[in-house]
Amino acid sequence: MTTPIVLDPFARDNAAEGAALRAAGPAARVELPGGVRAWAVTQHAAARDLLTDPRLVKDITHWDAYQRGEIPETWPLIALAAPGRSLVTVDGAEHRRLRSVVAQAFTPRRVELMRPRVEEATNRLLDGLAAGERETDLKTGFAFPLPMTVIGSLVGLPESEHGRLRALYESMFSSIADPEEVPATQLALYEFVGALVASRKAEPADDLASALLAAEVEGGALSDEEVISTLLVMIAAGHETTVNLLVNAVRALLTHPDQLALVRSGEVEWSAVIEESLRWTPPTSNFLFRFATEDVKVGDAVIPKGEPVLISYNAIGRDPAQHGITAELFDITRDPIRHLSFGHGPHVCPGTPLARLEAGVALPALFERFPDLALAVPDGELEPSPSMIVNSLKELPVRL
Repeated sequence: MTTPIVLDPFARDNAAEGAALRAAGPAARVELPGGVRAWAVTQHAAARDLLTDPRLVKDITHWDAYQRGEIPETWPLIALAAPGRSLVTVDGAEHRRLRSVVAQAFTPRRVELMRPRVEEATNRLLDGLAAGERETDLKTGFAFPLPMTVIGSLVGLPESEHGRLRALYESMFSSIADPEEVPATQLALYEFVGALVASRKAEPADDLASALLAAEVEGGALSDEEVISTLLVMIAAGHETTVNLLVNAVRALLTHPDQLALVRSGEVEWSAVIEESLRWTPPTSNFLFRFATEDVKVGDAVIPKGEPVLISYNAIGRDPAQHGITAELFDITRDPIRHLSFGHGPHVCPGTPLARLEAGVALPALFERFPDLALAVPDGELEPSPSMIVNSLKELPVRL
């Protein structure tokens, strides 16, 4: 068996790592923190096929190493591999049952009705930036609070807890988390959302937590565990994806002034910036896990039954077989810009329309308010988030 590619837990060069994964074939053996072995899907065509392949399921009982007790509860990524019973860990009828409730909150009509809320939050944050220091961390001052405010109001999270939640989720997504902190982080998140669910059971409100509790679905009402796990997933996906999309798009534009000029002139739409950013630097580097219920042949490789499979959006986004010889370039004039960065098939992210709406409001408003926006440090000095899961920066220092 070939030597696995060791994925960098510090994410110091995602572009180079993605190229190495693609070169290893459409399915590559990889090693995650703690020596955990898995398979990475690295090419666009293979990912499209495997994301809808019924032989790959989300049920962790099909992961042989986990069932044998070889994956400790202190593994840094355990909360992402086994996040509890929710729409990201079940398949088939059970997945449709859970997803149907969440999807109702993200219909095109309901998302569009959220536009005024997104615009108000955007303008309020930009006003705050304008009143502050000329140099600032745009991630902390803008890219994080905008989506957290929006998903928080949707789910029912008090704004006073947003900072705490950011720290907990950053710990959960970290590939270098202290093993002793892993169970504590999981417990803190579960207890926080559990308290929210308990309060909504006692006193329902006009939010997603109350809607999940009251939902009538095939097979009966959702259990408290299903509601809590679903909310944990929705809060994570509802803010982290958009935070990273905003950070990566701003960085890409500031380091590609020719592309920024095209969108500022109106020659190219902001929607093209969003889609090219999603392709070039997807918000999620790798997504854990699917599990093979039988041997699955992918190219020249065979993924054995019982082994975990991650989707490497980091590698897939720059696949030249899909995007041509310019796949490594950030080019908002690319036509068409087709990517899989929000997933594909029945498990595609239900919050995709909201993420696009938020970015579509925030990016033009930011550059209109601050036309001289620039990086405050050289691009090479920007420090990536130490995560094999989220593709972002620790900070985005800018001059307004």
